[in-house]
Amino acid sequence: MSAIETLHAFLKDAETYYLATTDGDQPRVRPFGTATLFEGRIYILTAKSKDVSKQIAANSKFEISAMDKQGRWIRVSGVLTADNRKEVHEALLADYPHLGSMYTAGDDNTNALYLDQIKATICSFTAAPEELQF
Repeated sequence: MSAIETLHAFLKDAETYYLATTDGDQPRVRPFGTATLFEGRIYILTAKSKDVSKQIAANSKFEISAMDKQGRWIRVSGVLTADNRKEVHEALLADYPHLGSMYTAGDDNTNALYLDQIKATICSFTAAPEELQF
């Protein structure tokens, strides 16, 4: 399995991960649940009207932390890059149909972002850290 597939599988298994951004000099962390593998990239979904989108537009650096059902955790960092092609929106909404009441593929508010310049490490209390190579 490639590094991007391993990361995607980890986030899907965790179901909820915590995305950290900055708001000026203040860190902001919130739970997210979307992680779609499309065209070899992991995409997340939010709304352009939300504070998180504004924070990412001002500073695209992010960190993610999640724990899987086996008790391992992952730390991911990089930058988030917008890709609001309609087919990206459609792929995200196909993976998460319950979000269809909030988002519409191709509209002006749906914001698809992919993880770029990724660094990720899987850790546990019982094994050496595993750095994923992208």
